[in-house]
Amino acid sequence: MPQTYLSVGGNLNNTPEKFERLFLLLQGRVGEIVQKSSYYQSDAWGFESEHLFINIALCLQTELSPFELLKETQSIEKELGRTEKTTTTYQDRTMDIDIIFYAQEIIKTPDLEIPHPKMHLREFVLAPLNEIAAEFVHPVFEKSVLELYELSLISSC
Repeated sequence: MPQTYLSVGGNLNNTPEKFERLFLLLQGRVGEIVQKSSYYQSDAWGFESEHLFINIALCLQTELSPFELLKETQSIEKELGRTEKTTTTYQDRTMDIDIIFYAQEIIKTPDLEIPHPKMHLREFVLAPLNEIAAEFVHPVFEKSVLELYELSLISSC
């Protein structure tokens, strides 16, 4: 059964109950959660907001295809209060679920890109992912998550 890594975050209504509901929905409809990172707090990325984000990384085993996984995670986002984007810019959100890796697959379509195309630029993705998957090797960059995380720390100085 393929392992997939998700980055999950939100900056509206961040409550333990919201994340517990997320875990139950994922386990019921996507697959078994194998690992969870700690919770990480971060500022908004790509836009200004007075609300801090809470981010975590999850490792799941799933029988879903990458496209089925995308459909299911988008449905779960909506159940947890995510609204459709009204602009092309980033904005506050209750829940955002991004597929970072799906095994070692490389997918590039208009609807889905795996590995996530901006994951290596985002410390709020790399820090929690490094906690649970430091040795996982990015199939395009051929660098481990730890190496990408260290590079992101250097470039942010």
